[in-house]
Amino acid sequence: MASKDLLSIYDLSNKEIRDLLKKAFELKTKKKYLDVFKGKTLGIMLEKPSTRTMVSFAVAMVQLGGTPIFLTSEKMQRSRGESIYDTSKALSKYLNGLMIRSFNHADILEFSKYCSIPIINGLTDYEHPCQILADIMTVMEILKAKTIEALKKIKIVFIGDSNNIVNSLIAVSAILGLDLTIISPIEYQVKNEILKQALEHTHKTGAEIKVTSDINAVKNADVIYTDVWTSMGFESEKTKRKKTFVPYQVNTELLKKASSKCIVLHCLPALRGEEISADVMDKYENSIFTQAENRLYAQKAVLLHFIK
Repeated sequence: MASKDLLSIYDLSNKEIRDLLKKAFELKTKKKYLDVFKGKTLGIMLEKPSTRTMVSFAVAMVQLGGTPIFLTSEKMQRSRGESIYDTSKALSKYLNGLMIRSFNHADILEFSKYCSIPIINGLTDYEHPCQILADIMTVMEILKAKTIEALKKIKIVFIGDSNNIVNSLIAVSAILGLDLTIISPIEYQVKNEILKQALEHTHKTGAEIKVTSDINAVKNADVIYTDVWTSMGFESEKTKRKKTFVPYQVNTELLKKASSKCIVLHCLPALRGEEISADVMDKYENSIFTQAENRLYAQKAVLLHFIK
């Protein structure tokens, strides 16, 4: 049975991911206004700062004929101690869906338990599923991989901290059967339980998921993906992380090891001069900002899939 919510990439089957990507491309190609959500409302709950997630979901809802309603922590009774149970029960009476951007994945799981409406993960400390759908869409679009089978021949390399982006990237690779390499310092590598969950799928799909601290594993990469070294919530580790990750910067010298067709991705916001050099950011702005643009179409596809 299909999941009511999108909390993790693992809530989607191989077929559902393919269907969502197909729909996202269709929506981008046609770019027409739809009124399928006329009279419907999407709650956009922001417990963390947001630019692309907030705006893309709001615009997606409007362009589908619905209305987004912004819910920030400091303006809700949760800031005064109201339980997730009580909040969930009330919001389910008003809204047709709820997108949550939260620090704690456990909170979104609790909302899912008590809400009768679809819950969409707009980012937690554990996963960022909507971002990854847009990322896969971008790789297929720019490298002209028209099918998942063609996508399987592309070497994707993520360099940096094994954060929520990496967790979702591993999940989508395991389900679709992709070639993925994660390069991180030893102390910031993927947790064993993340890899164990992925292995439940790889034997069926033939996915190749490799984890290493060796930066030379970037050789022949078709996609190099990076993210900030210090995610929100880990600011106290910033000084230590900045020193540790220096050898893992995505720069011109590193790109010499990649394939000639290699593109660079970054989920943004970027700290130019840290995880990615300013010149590389500028050179590959087409792929990076196409990636940002595709959040809109991936979000539309997700909303159409989950909100009835």
